[in-house]
Amino acid sequence: MSDTPTGQMIPPERYEFRIKGHLDPRWTTWFDGMTLTTNSDGTTDIEGPVVDQAGLHGLLSKLRDLGLPLLSVTRVGPALSTRQPPHPINPYQGE
Repeated sequence: MSDTPTGQMIPPERYEFRIKGHLDPRWTTWFDGMTLTTNSDGTTDIEGPVVDQAGLHGLLSKLRDLGLPLLSVTRVGPALSTRQPPHPINPYQGE
């Protein structure tokens, strides 16, 4: 999670990277615990939270270092969190 200028915590975004070729599940450690899914079409999906832009560039560098073609990068939404955001206060409630 990263801080905004107002000090609010922003949850990490979830990304999916698709590469050509299959990676063994042991690569999960190298990708900081992201989920690796091999597909029948000869591709591998690597999916999980990315904290910030520096983290995104770090993952892209790791993918480059593998030497396998990167087919796509997709932001799939905010990371799942067990922490619930605070409920906003409605000033008109009760009127």
